[in-house]
Order: sequence, then structure tokens, then C-alpha cells
Amino acid sequence: MPILDRLQGPADLRGLTDPELAVLAAEIRETIIRTVASTGGHLGSSLGVVEITLALHRLLESPRDRIVWDTGHQAYAHKLLTGRLDRFHTLRQIDGIGGFPRRSESPHDVMDGGHAGTGLSIAEGLATARDIRHSLERIAVVVGDAALLSGLSLEALNDIGHRQSQLLIVLNDNEMSISPSVGALSQYLSEIKLSTAWQQSRGAYDRVTEKIPVVGPVALELSRRFRQSVVSFAQPGQLFEDLGITYIGVMPGHDLRVLEETFRRAIALNGPVIVHVRTQKGKGYKPAEADQVSFHGAALPPMTLAPEADTHDRLPAARTNGDAMTSSAADGSQVTTARAAGEGAPPSASVMADRRTPAHNAEGQAEPPLAQAGEAKKTPNYTAFFARELVELGKADRRIVAITAGMPTGTGLNKFQAAFPDRFIDVGIAEQHAVTLATGLALAGMRPVVALYSTFLQRAFDQTVHDVCQNDAPVVLAVDRAGLVGEDGTSHQGMFTVPAQRMLPNLVIASPKDEQELRALLRTAFAQDHPFALHYPRDAGFGAPDIEPLEVPVGRGEVLRDGRDLLFVTFGPITYRALEVADALEAKGWSVGVLNARFVKPLDRQLILDQARGKQLVVTFEESVLTGGFGSAVLEAFEEARMTDPAYRGIAVRPIGIPGDRFVDHGSVVDLRRLIRLDVPGLTAQVEESIAQLGITAGAVGQS
Repeated sequence: MPILDRLQGPADLRGLTDPELAVLAAEIRETIIRTVASTGGHLGSSLGVVEITLALHRLLESPRDRIVWDTGHQAYAHKLLTGRLDRFHTLRQIDGIGGFPRRSESPHDVMDGGHAGTGLSIAEGLATARDIRHSLERIAVVVGDAALLSGLSLEALNDIGHRQSQLLIVLNDNEMSISPSVGALSQYLSEIKLSTAWQQSRGAYDRVTEKIPVVGPVALELSRRFRQSVVSFAQPGQLFEDLGITYIGVMPGHDLRVLEETFRRAIALNGPVIVHVRTQKGKGYKPAEADQVSFHGAALPPMTLAPEADTHDRLPAARTNGDAMTSSAADGSQVTTARAAGEGAPPSASVMADRRTPAHNAEGQAEPPLAQAGEAKKTPNYTAFFARELVELGKADRRIVAITAGMPTGTGLNKFQAAFPDRFIDVGIAEQHAVTLATGLALAGMRPVVALYSTFLQRAFDQTVHDVCQNDAPVVLAVDRAGLVGEDGTSHQGMFTVPAQRMLPNLVIASPKDEQELRALLRTAFAQDHPFALHYPRDAGFGAPDIEPLEVPVGRGEVLRDGRDLLFVTFGPITYRALEVADALEAKGWSVGVLNARFVKPLDRQLILDQARGKQLVVTFEESVLTGGFGSAVLEAFEEARMTDPAYRGIAVRPIGIPGDRFVDHGSVVDLRRLIRLDVPGLTAQVEESIAQLGITAGAVGQS
């Protein structure tokens, strides 16, 4: 009888015999081949990981234990083993099974994937959350040799080796892009490294040697260098060992018994372990084995299938021989390999350098001259208020984890680090990894906040889209230095992030009018369950007195003042300049209403339209690039309203912000605002120019 049809879930795999597992592997390949011949899809990679999938699911207890599939196009066997056989024929079709892992399909799918290189960061996030909670789930990630070379993967490997979280990394090498094993010595070293006795004796030897008077430290260093030189000579994984990750390999990727035993012993070791597995892409379908490029997917060459026959007639035979495993290759030849094993060199700690220089203070600004006696105390900047509020929130909620990329002081997170060192992570200059790591933490039930400067968050746009927003993960993006930054010039102005984020599904985007509203919006961010980007500038606060920070309904603006002629709609701290412009126009006879939107996404559309009714002109204010920004969102709302309500057809809308046709050069923020007319005189002049162009007069009755 077919075995795949009667499986209820991955737990059923543990009761199967070796011959039954061989039958099952063939059935899985047969199902994938016949389905993909009809629907298209990633054939070669999924055929190559069948035994890896079986070994992981026999060893781990998914979904309690977590299996992460980097990229995800090799997860077809995983889908078949986790309850989706009856719908597998709908692969990649409307309302059918997705071609990548999808959390909406199964609790066994850890994340919604699709891009290469994300798996290691996600897995580390899951492992970090486990360690913070002191829970016991095991974490494994399968990553391909090509994806391992992506920048995000390398950032993650560096951080994984530094933090030493217990984690199993399966390197699926199917393209020979990783150096091959040099033979039996490599496998012998792996066997030694996997042994508990070696792990314990090595640590004891190092401790005893180090205590030898006079020569102890020198002897220890020489011993470690000798061990590393042997590994470097005999195994291809010295890079991983140097990063602090125990390397095991190279293991035969289609030998289920060897894989299962290797994974079992590797995941029991302390710290991260990478098991290098050699697989054949397209295994089980000869055209795909011969042409790995064309049959990678998703659009495949025409596929010729063998006629239906008894599955058992085509199954490879397998038998065990002591500690060796003999299996039949696709061409009928016999392959015999020894049981696996491995060891790790002492971890080399990564140095996480703070990007700021010693000449900068806790707010990341240049240190001013020593204050003279009697000088007024400076108002703290927005970063300081963010950090203070985050520490308060961290006291009440142990799920909150703070992450930054080489800037603990500039972002204020050094305050959080001092209060909660076990919940603070500095990944170094690795913004992509920071954002995807936060996604893994969020998927594990934590509430991460990633504090980055707006200009550096640009580096992680794909991770914001693919990892945070696609998974609708409750990650808080603290977007520091939003708007004009000043002397650092074109590369550092935080002017592009709002338009870049506005297009993204699931993401809430907010900015406070002052430091007290920042505190309230930060609490709002943690009180809801979607991605949340909180934008705030480098500026000092307005000196607003402390109030109790109350959560704000998501998407709710506020009316600051009423008016009959004009309506100002503002986003962010530019609100106070808009109020000054309103005062100046009031002195000239204009009645001006001011509305603080707080949110650009979701926009408080109805409040804005209600306040605009009867006005002659609506002006939007933002310190962000105009193209696709806050003003564009308001314009879109009005254009939609004009289609059905004539009352809005006579209302002009004028967005004011940073021009989108050029970069903003260096200079003080005060000077830059003057040059691009975002200071109070410049804003006033722009509004008056619009009034003159429209030919409207104060006190005129608007349309209703």
C-alpha cells in the first residue's frame, strides 16, 4: 500500500522502518514530479532535499520545534509530509497551495518566504526568543549553498557565531560551490567533533592547560592553533569554525540513516552547528539531474513522464552494515559512507563597533562646549524620549527586545541595554539582518523594536517588504533621524523612507507632533499586532511637559484648531511650524484650521474630509520628500472623494515638503530648512503664493 497517502502528519514518520522510508522517499519524488509537470514550480531543489526533509521531521517535533526553509522553494516534500497531500495538485494555482512556505496553510510553516538568504536570520530570531523565554524548542534551518553567499546570510552567520545560540544549520550543497571533502580524514574529524567525550575533554584540557604556571597561556594558544590547522587542512569548513560555528561535513545528502544520526548528534551540541550536506539537484528525475539549470524552476522545459507503474518496482534498495550505510545511486552504483560527526574550534567573538565617534554624546549629536554657569539646560531630543519610554515599557513587558545595527548610543538603546542586557542585540553594521532577525523574534511571540536611522533603514527595504510586512509580523521600526539631518549631507538626510513605506501592506506609519506624542505612539505601536514604523527627527523636543502617555487609536488624527478659510493637515513635528504659519495668517485676517494627522497609513481620511468641507484651500505639511509622501496620500483621498461628492471639487490641495527632484546637501538643519523654505517664513510664503495663484480672499464662503 502507498505510504504517503496514510500519513496523518510528520509524527507518523517515526514508526516507519528503513524499507518503508525508502518507499516513502520514492513516492514523494513521484508526487512532486507529476504535480510540477502540470503546474510548474521549483523541481530540482525540492527533489534534492527529500531525505533531508525526512530526517528533520523524524528528529524534530514540528510545529513545537521549528524548521525554517531558506528561500522556501525546496519545501515541497515538507508540504507533503505536513497534511497538504490532498491539495498538492493545486500547487501555485489560484486558491491553491503556495510554492513557498505559507503560515496561512499550516502551523508547520514558520514564515512566509520566497527570497534567498532570509532563513538564518529568521532562525536566529527564533532561537534568541527561545533563550530569552528559557524554553526548550529546537531550531533548524535549511539553507542552500547559493543563498549562503548572500550578504544577509553572511551578516547572520557573523552574529550567530558571536551569540552562540543553540541552532542546527543544514547547508544543502547541490552546486559544488563549497569546497568538496578531501576524503576519509574529514569524516573522521567530524565523528570526533560530534562526540560528547571530545566536547567535554577539550574544554577540560583547555582549562587545565591555561592554569600551568608561566607557559600555560602560550601552550593553550599553540594547542588551539594546531587544532585549527588540522581542521583547515582536512575539512572545507574553516570559515565557519573561525566564526565560532561548529562545522560538520561533508555528509551524503541522500543517505537517510547517516543524515538522521548526524542531525541528532549535532543538535545536541552546545552552540550553533552547521552540517554540510552534499545533494544532487533533481534527484530521481534524470532530465533534471542532467540539466540542473533549466529544471530549477519555476518555468520548466517540457516534461516527459514515465507511464504509471507500481511504485515499489522503482524504489532504491538500502541496507545497513554496522556503522556504514550502503545505498543505490540513481545510476545503480553503490555508495558507501561512514557515519557522520564533527567538532568546533573555540568561538571567535565579533566586535560590534558603534558607528558614532567619541566626539558624540548619548544622543548621537556633536558634543557642545561645556555649559557656562547660568545657561539654560538643553531640552532632550526625540531619541532620548524614545529610549526612556522604551525602558519603561520593557519593565512591564518581557517580550520587548531591542535591536540596533552598530549604533546603540546614537539610537539611545544603550539605555535599554543597561537595563535589560539579555534583551538587547547589536548586530553590528548589518541592517538587513537586524530587520529579519526581528521578524524571527516576532514570529516566536516576542515584541522586537529595531532602532535605525532613516538613511540606514534604506538598506533593509527588501527585508521590510519580504520578511516583516509579508509575514505581518509585529515588528516596531523606530525610524530615527527622519527628515532633515543636517551636516552629514545627501547620504544621510532621512527624506525617502515615508514614500518607500507607504506602498507596503500591513505596515502602520506614524510620526508624533512632539516628544510627548512620541511616547504615546510608542505605546500604541506595542499595543497593536502589525508592523509599525514610528518616524521621529534628530531635533530636540519642544519642552512639552510630561504627561501620562496614553495609547492612540491607530489611524486617528486630532484637530488642533478650527478655521473657516483654510485647513492645514500636518504630519510630524513640522506641526508646530504649521501652527506658527496659521498664527501669521490669522493676523492677516485668515481663519485657519490645523489638523495633526499622526498617521500617514492608515490615513484618517474621514476626519480630513470632514474638516476640509467648506474650505477654500487645504495645505499639507511634511518634512519628507513630496513624491509619493504624506501630501500624496491626502491628495489621493481628495481625488477619490471628488468622484462622488461635488463639495470637494472646488477645494484646492497644496502639498508642501522636501522637493523630490534633487538631493539635499549638507549644512545645519536651520540653514537647510531656510534654503528649501521649510522654516516658518518659507512655509508662510508658500501658502501665500498658493492663495495668490487661486485668487481667494479671507472670509469668502467656501463650497458646501
